[in-house]
Amino acid sequence: MIFYKYGLLILIGITAGLVVAAGLFTFITLIGVLTRLAVRTNTANKLHLYEDLVVLGATIGNIVLIFEVNIPLGTVGLVMFGLFSGGFIGCLAVALEEVLKVFPVLTYRIRLKFGIPVIVLCLALGKGIGAFYQLFISGQ
Repeated sequence: MIFYKYGLLILIGITAGLVVAAGLFTFITLIGVLTRLAVRTNTANKLHLYEDLVVLGATIGNIVLIFEVNIPLGTVGLVMFGLFSGGFIGCLAVALEEVLKVFPVLTYRIRLKFGIPVIVLCLALGKGIGAFYQLFISGQ
């Protein structure tokens, strides 16, 4: 009976991972994150590798979350994970902003003529301080 239970959990985890990875990959493809990164880094010939890595990462991440696997990364591994995750989220946010043209519309609506770099810096600092507070101070 336990074998069926774990088998069903594995099947659900893998299926959910594939669905989440497909949705994430579709979203990233639609806004062109991977294509832009590959073109800007002169590695367009490795685009399929990048796509495979995104799908694999989403699937493994989903399995880790479902089965609550503890991964002993240590301090160095945690810092590396944070840097790569932050870089990915930053690239995703910039690509999404570029596609939706958020800042040009915002600056036009509020008739902002100067100070855009300060606004972007404040957004980044606010996000960083908020994440730091959530992770280290609030204890969640």
